Amino acid sequence: MAAFLADENVPQEVVDAARQAGHDLKWIKELQPGVDDDTVLRTSMAENRVLLTFDKDFGEMAFRQGKSATCGVILFRPRVHFPDYVARFVIAVLGQSVNWEGHFAVAQEGRLRVVPLP
Repeated sequence: MAAFLADENVPQEVVDAARQAGHDLKWIKELQPGVDDDTVLRTSMAENRVLLTFDKDFGEMAFRQGKSATCGVILFRPRVHFPDYVARFVIAVLGQSVNWEGHFAVAQEGRLRVVPLP
């Protein structure tokens, strides 16, 4: 089972729900609040944790800037932003049988696109 690091933009409700569902999840907001995206990515890599985020900048960093993100990144793009809905959405995505490591995933309702990272 994969270990995860939630970006600061991941709501508390999602973090709590993922932990209650049995996922090994750390939250950057608890570890290093206010750090920049480079530090978040480095932390994810150092701890070998798949990065969970709502921030498209991590795709830019990996694909255009060439930053290493082999830990894997899941970008969540739900249409509805109510906390309980987003928590259920994220738990459903994390429950998929996907090897997240080394991949960039974009999760939308009814669609999960997973591509290898450079």
